[in-house]
Amino acid sequence: MTSELSDSLWHKSCRETANAAALTQSAKADLAIIGGGYTGLSAALHAGQDGAKVRLIEAREIGWGGSGRNVGLVNAGMWLPPNDIIDRLGEDTGLQLTRLLAAAPDLVYQLITDHDIQCEPVRKGTLHCAHAPAGMTDLTNRYDQQKALGAPVQLLSRDETIARVGSDRVYGALFDPRAGTIQPLAYAKGLARAAVDAGAHIHENSPAISVTKTPDGWCVVTPKGKITAHNLIVATNAYSLPIEGMITPRVIPVHYFQAATEPLSHAQRHSILPNQEGCWDTALVMSSWRLDQAGRLIIGAMGDLGHPASGIHRSWLLRKLKRMFPQLSGLQLGQAWYGRIAMTAEYLPKIQSLGDTALVAFGYSGRGIGPGTVFGERMARSLLSGNPDCLPVPPVIHHHLPYAGLRQAYYETGASLTHLVKDRF
Repeated sequence: MTSELSDSLWHKSCRETANAAALTQSAKADLAIIGGGYTGLSAALHAGQDGAKVRLIEAREIGWGGSGRNVGLVNAGMWLPPNDIIDRLGEDTGLQLTRLLAAAPDLVYQLITDHDIQCEPVRKGTLHCAHAPAGMTDLTNRYDQQKALGAPVQLLSRDETIARVGSDRVYGALFDPRAGTIQPLAYAKGLARAAVDAGAHIHENSPAISVTKTPDGWCVVTPKGKITAHNLIVATNAYSLPIEGMITPRVIPVHYFQAATEPLSHAQRHSILPNQEGCWDTALVMSSWRLDQAGRLIIGAMGDLGHPASGIHRSWLLRKLKRMFPQLSGLQLGQAWYGRIAMTAEYLPKIQSLGDTALVAFGYSGRGIGPGTVFGERMARSLLSGNPDCLPVPPVIHHHLPYAGLRQAYYETGASLTHLVKDRF
């Protein structure tokens, strides 16, 4: 079960539009793309800029999946620290991915500037906050690893972090000045607009019904049309629908929910995140908080608001707000929304090859904005040039993820039990 996109604050505050007609004819393209999120839209934009004929189809509306429900943190890297990435992928691939994604915010903010995307970009950095004194051990480890790779990160004391966050419920932080925040749905819709300007054709409300390999490439059929293309990218991530003739990527769907306050007063904004960093914490059941352009505080955590136990998560939100920011006493949370994250067993994104002319990307594990933008660009250019060396990670032929349903239940049960405890957050 997934909330409607219109439940999201991002839908209500979005200043970009991407109205695209459904596909109603037969069309030919150099590149067909299934999925209108960050990965697919970045691929469409960069392929269009390179002169390719591009057709992108989205089953609902642009940004309807994770791109429209995102927290909006533009991070430099993955959730895992660099050494863990290298251990999982090997030194060469691990270092390549780490360096590419360290520069991902540069690409995101450059696209925003180049195409005048109205998505509330703020590049004031992020704070990875210790939720308890023990959390500083993890942050110190991450700091050491990132500094060894030349990252301009800073390890902040508890007093420094309290001043930057406006709460005494933090015990230190890792500050990354490369990162920032955006309005995530507006970024997606802005990418779509830019892709159209670059010559790409984008079609909403056009789900792929079937995909067939042909002697010349691929045939993608929708309810009212079809696309024949030499190359194919599938970029549906956590929102994959069954497509005849096409694999459905195996991921662990983990839910994340958010809610927003009304805009804070001038005095409140002076004391809470005065530098406008985006934040998340070191807790096993992670939570996040940030401000938007209007000064709303947006707070969220792992959990499914479509779950029968969703009342537990909603009650936790109110307790979290009260305990973390008592200066906001009496301020109510307004709209709440949630979405799905596609996790892999390794907590790393994957590219699956369907042959020399088709790639499937999935598994950003909660880091969709920067990695999705990079992966889309790299996959499009790899397919159009015939050069797999520019891919962020080597493609795999087979991908297995046993017990995905049980793992999903494990995460949701853990989040529910954690949020049920009334004297902690």
